[in-house]
Amino acid sequence: MSDQKLSAVVLAAGKGTRMKSPLPKVLHPVAGMPMITYPLGALKALDIEDVRVVVGHGKALVEKVVHSVGYSCFEQKEQKGTGHAVMAADFKTLEGDVLIVNGDHPLIAPEDFANFVNQYREDHAAIAVMTSKLNNPGSYGRIIRHSGEFQAIVEAKDCGHEALEIKEVNSGIYITKADVLRKYLPKIEANNSQEEFYLTDIIALAKQDKLTVKAYESDPRVCFGVNDQRALATATQSLMRSKVNQLLDNGVVIIDPQNTYIEPTVQVGAGAVIHPGTYLRGRTQIGQFCVIEMGCQIQDSLVESNVIVKSHSVLESCKIGETAQVGPFARIRPDSDVGKACKIGNFVELKKVKLGEGTKASHLTYLGDAELGKNVNIGCGTITCNYAVDKKKYKTIIGDNVFVGSDSQFIAPVEIGDNAVIGSGSVITKNVPANALGVTRARQVIRENYVTPEEN
Repeated sequence: MSDQKLSAVVLAAGKGTRMKSPLPKVLHPVAGMPMITYPLGALKALDIEDVRVVVGHGKALVEKVVHSVGYSCFEQKEQKGTGHAVMAADFKTLEGDVLIVNGDHPLIAPEDFANFVNQYREDHAAIAVMTSKLNNPGSYGRIIRHSGEFQAIVEAKDCGHEALEIKEVNSGIYITKADVLRKYLPKIEANNSQEEFYLTDIIALAKQDKLTVKAYESDPRVCFGVNDQRALATATQSLMRSKVNQLLDNGVVIIDPQNTYIEPTVQVGAGAVIHPGTYLRGRTQIGQFCVIEMGCQIQDSLVESNVIVKSHSVLESCKIGETAQVGPFARIRPDSDVGKACKIGNFVELKKVKLGEGTKASHLTYLGDAELGKNVNIGCGTITCNYAVDKKKYKTIIGDNVFVGSDSQFIAPVEIGDNAVIGSGSVITKNVPANALGVTRARQVIRENYVTPEEN
């Protein structure tokens, strides 16, 4: 693209009545992210500095998302049509070429915008509209051409039988010059049943003045706007399917692509094997040659190479070191760091725990707010009691090569030295020095003939 000034206006003020949800339409999640982040991300990839987002319904919520991307918001206090929305973006101060896009088109890609802008500039057009051909154009406005040249956009409700047969439709994405907007936007009128100001009216005004107006056909997905929950689900499925296909092309083994759910932001290394029912979310990174078994959910986590995550394990905002094993039915909660070659077995829960290399907690254990050294053995049923009556959480520190017998409890804060042994069934309330045995087990008492035969 050239160095010519390029601005953008994103229309995101609508309530989305057909969504039947109190959440603003553009904030509904598509493949794990608010819908509006997709067109905003596509614009970001083009390095457009002046992006103005028109907000209305749910203004405060939408602004949080928009500001996190670094763009500005302009309020449309009353929703009076697309033309009115562009006016609300302080249109008189826009400069250069202006892209006008919808915030509810999550399948748009940066290359769609780039190609559109390049075509428009090559033709030295005054206005251009992005179009697509759909097998079932439904309620989309039809593109009218004569001898291949664009003539007009006709809304479906205004089309005759012949026009309704046209497959090429208006995507609602436009590009024009700031000067054109300043000249024609004030001239459009709300002469329609909705009493709204339609942006498409500037096309007719420009053509009356013999300006060059173009329509450029693009991929059908650019027309896909989300207006109800069915379309929302379709958009998510489309993006996840695209991600799965991309990973397959890059050497990832996905056993059942139709039943594997991977969000676009996830990274997976070549040679990894992903089993059915897996859901990989957010900023998750899976290393090479990992095996992620059936039914696992992994969110915002780093899983290094050669790790096995066994079935139905849940990982959240954690790190798993090389060659470690996790699960089945394990839960690794945020801020946990599982070291190289560790083993976390079935029904083990970790929360804010750091495990040194080779440490094992094989089954039925809760470790919270703890730091464990290398080659520690945690027996079945062990608990770090981190939450106290003062409603504060305290830390357990266990050194290298410690052996913890089954059914042990650590009443934090407590520290266990290197090479110590904790006897099974112990409740540890005091620090245990290195190389020591810590045990609180009561002495076994046997009373023979305690039950008489008549009582049996």
